[in-house]
Amino acid sequence: MSSASRKKKTILFLAANPESSCQLRLDKEVREIEEGLKRSQKRSKFKLEKRSAVTPKDMQRAILDLNPQIIHFSGHGVGKGGLELEDEQGQVKLVSAEALGRLFELFKEQIECVVLNACYSEVQAQAIVKYIPHVIGMKQAVSDQAAIAFAMGFYDALGAGKDYNFAYKSGCTSISMAGINEGLNPIIKRQDDLESPSIQKPGLSKISSTTITNFSDILDSPEGSVSLDSPLYIERPPIEADCYETILKTGALIRIKAPRQMGKTSLMQRILNTAKQQQHQTAYLNFQEFDHDSLNSLDLFLQGFCANVANGLELEDKLSDFWKGGLGSKTKCSNYFQRYLLTTISQPLTLGLDEVDQVFQHLEIAQEFFALLRTWHEKGKNEPVWQRLRLVIAHSKEVYIPLNINQSPFNVGLPIELPELTVEQVTDLVKRHGLSWSKLEIDSLMGMVDGHPYLVRKALYEMARSRLTLEEFITISPTEEGLYSDHLRRLLSNLNQNDGELANAMKKVVASENPVRLEGNLGFKLRSMGLVKFRGNDVIPLCNLYRLYFSDRLGV
Repeated sequence: MSSASRKKKTILFLAANPESSCQLRLDKEVREIEEGLKRSQKRSKFKLEKRSAVTPKDMQRAILDLNPQIIHFSGHGVGKGGLELEDEQGQVKLVSAEALGRLFELFKEQIECVVLNACYSEVQAQAIVKYIPHVIGMKQAVSDQAAIAFAMGFYDALGAGKDYNFAYKSGCTSISMAGINEGLNPIIKRQDDLESPSIQKPGLSKISSTTITNFSDILDSPEGSVSLDSPLYIERPPIEADCYETILKTGALIRIKAPRQMGKTSLMQRILNTAKQQQHQTAYLNFQEFDHDSLNSLDLFLQGFCANVANGLELEDKLSDFWKGGLGSKTKCSNYFQRYLLTTISQPLTLGLDEVDQVFQHLEIAQEFFALLRTWHEKGKNEPVWQRLRLVIAHSKEVYIPLNINQSPFNVGLPIELPELTVEQVTDLVKRHGLSWSKLEIDSLMGMVDGHPYLVRKALYEMARSRLTLEEFITISPTEEGLYSDHLRRLLSNLNQNDGELANAMKKVVASENPVRLEGNLGFKLRSMGLVKFRGNDVIPLCNLYRLYFSDRLGV
């Protein structure tokens, strides 16, 4: 037993809540820790020291003066931007993960555990664990209630004589027991794991092929979006962190562009969930669900839009109160949001607009609607009521509709273009499916479908369930007998629905071993359909699966 474990352990509680940041209930958090330790069986083994409004200088001096074994930071984090401490004027002073790592390296002989009870602090935890045995951070935004519940469960367990791993699990359980949907947010980093890493999965703690005996329990269908609690969602850094940080800012606008089945909806749902964890009201609209008739009239379309948002917020539609008089449809829609929706709810409203491509097909409505969204975004820069509206827009196609540069929401905000999965990410996903594959086998998979998220997941789903071998997959995938037959027929049908120009362009692409230059917008249209990718100004098939299938079906 170490000398540190025999003597009283000092817990140093560091709090920072700069004036310009969202105000947190840090006093309640430290009070819960204090009361939990006082009532615990092992209370004589712990001493709690508190420092508030800490600056970087305060943090370093407190560690020097108090020689703590446990450090608990409560406040704000901004992911790769760092932790928010305070400067001498009480304003935000960001401290990077690199700087924190260097600080804790100085005290690696005395500190046993660091708890970063702050949003997006996993980045800092990863830097600190190189020197400290146990570090806890948060993968996403963490609400006040969840932060307090975690602290209570963690220190109650320590006070009962449990170790840090048990205390971490106790903190996560406390969040879930409180009915808060953030029990999977805290993540523990262990120095021991740096030597023998296991697979880190969203939604699980540590997981490897030796800890799961029935992988079918976690293999949700690859069709549609990836559920929030699925361990099969693969992050594509820094995309998620950038989105989670942006959506918490006033007047935020995030626009996600990618071909179909690349993960737009899965990402949007995670952005909305992050907003919800920060007490935002959220509403999700998929424009594929809009009636055809409503897309032929601007007035009907905007009424349906308002009614769907109200329904998503579980509010009465009250259209009759706002849709009267001689005002134009866009003014009525703005009044509905400003005077009803945004004033009825007390929290910010994060609105997810998915599959807006459906609107592109109706030029007049598209021009008016997207100009309206841009107007709301501009109002959000200065007008308090509109600052509470945050928008997430997802689309597959290029924006060909003619929009004035000052009236388009597609040239402002945070642009996200989802890439294919990398070799490392596909390798991770293979392991998450319980498959012990060699590099050669992974290369064989990617040689057929590259890093396309849906195609990779579909293949691994079938092979993890022993319905298909890798050899069979390679042989039959580009045929009507293979697992992608419905998917491939749909793509072929979409090609043939045009005047033949797109089919001829695709025929030219698959017939060439080199990148092909296409005229006009043909390359962008094929990319929007998910059939090709750009190499400079030229295009190549998205993957070998498409080259083989379309070579056969288009008569190359």
